[in-house]
Amino acid sequence: MSAWLTVLTTTDSEEKARALARGAVEARLAACAQISAPVTSVYRWQGAVETAEEWQLLLKTTAERYDELEAHLLAAHDYGTPEIIAVPVVRGSAGYLDWVAAETAP
Repeated sequence: MSAWLTVLTTTDSEEKARALARGAVEARLAACAQISAPVTSVYRWQGAVETAEEWQLLLKTTAERYDELEAHLLAAHDYGTPEIIAVPVVRGSAGYLDWVAAETAP
């Protein structure tokens, strides 16, 4: 597994996105979080195709902190089954990746 990850989640309001982002960064589970909004999500849920406006968060962290970040997001999120996807960072600038590691150190 890559040493660094970008973790994606979504929520249904800007305020909730800001709270999720701030909580993860304050807990040092993510070095930073970027909020993109709004995005339109189309998905199948409980047998029906749904469309919703959501705010997307991209959280920068390390593989070492992933389990704690996932647990934090699950506890703080109000969706029953929130999207939490970790994508490995294959390459990046050394200075930035060092910063991510330093800011998320336990």
